[in-house]
Amino acid sequence: MQKFRKYLPFIFMIAFFLIGLNVFMQSRPSQKNARVYKIVQEFSPYYIDKRFGGLQILNKKDKEFKEKPTNETFFIRFEELEREWGKKHLILNNNSVTIIDENNKTLKSFKLNTPQELKFVKTYYGK
Repeated sequence: MQKFRKYLPFIFMIAFFLIGLNVFMQSRPSQKNARVYKIVQEFSPYYIDKRFGGLQILNKKDKEFKEKPTNETFFIRFEELEREWGKKHLILNNNSVTIIDENNKTLKSFKLNTPQELKFVKTYYGK
């Protein structure tokens, strides 16, 4: 038992490091296709605002909307909101994406150039 006690601080240090690394890996934002995400982001109502106490999620159209998730869940929640919006406002036809507004008017239409872009739209936005 005495031999085990001298290794106890190292075991705790490794355990806390592994737990912290696990939390860090889970809270990272997912990989996005830069070209497609940039085009869609122009029309998405959600954006990240830096504040003194951290980050918050705001809506361009609804000034009352404000979410302040914890740092651990911030990017997870932001992606949930983007995906919900994308399911309602993105239409995937073959290799083109159409962005529509609340009145089903077309805001923008663009072609997907690579299979990776198509895969991104299907996986990220659930199309």
